[in-house]
Amino acid sequence: MKIAIVTCDGFNEMDSFMALTLLNRVKQPGWRAELACPSMHALSMNGVKITAQRPLMFASEADAVLFGSGVQTREHVKNDSIMSAFHLDPDIQFIGSQCSGALFLHSLGLLNNTPVCTDATTGPVLQSLGAQVVEGPFHATGNIATAGGCLSATYLAMWVIWRSLGEEAARDVIAYAAPVGQKELYVDMAAQAIAAFI
Repeated sequence: MKIAIVTCDGFNEMDSFMALTLLNRVKQPGWRAELACPSMHALSMNGVKITAQRPLMFASEADAVLFGSGVQTREHVKNDSIMSAFHLDPDIQFIGSQCSGALFLHSLGLLNNTPVCTDATTGPVLQSLGAQVVEGPFHATGNIATAGGCLSATYLAMWVIWRSLGEEAARDVIAYAAPVGQKELYVDMAAQAIAAFI
């Protein structure tokens, strides 16, 4: 299972790092989540400089692709050198977005008038583009999922694991990361958010 977490300049650390950490808690042969970037390095919205683990074109060969949010997403989706790197296929790939990452899905023609979850800032932008924005943390239609809010990276990660390895494996990963004394509460909340879309 190859997973690409698309990470461009201005990225939100919570989106990319939380998804990366949770997904790599899965201990299965060949299972690996990696940060895919347009260049060798990416600078986060708070000045954290990372080294790309994979080039952006890795997303086109990955089994799952997650687009996090960031303060420069609107510029990135207008950048032909970035957008031309994506050749995604929702028939064979799990594709998800978080907050402004939904702009990537829209620009790639992947939303197809399905309900979209995003953040309060990106919602009006997507609505002006004709997208059907819903007030909720998570929504999936087939192999396309959208989530809203920084902490919803948990839901995207759980969705990928659940769809790939089943509910028990997904619950185990979230339980590992959940706060002590509240593990059952956190796992049940996450499972409730995505169970209807599995």
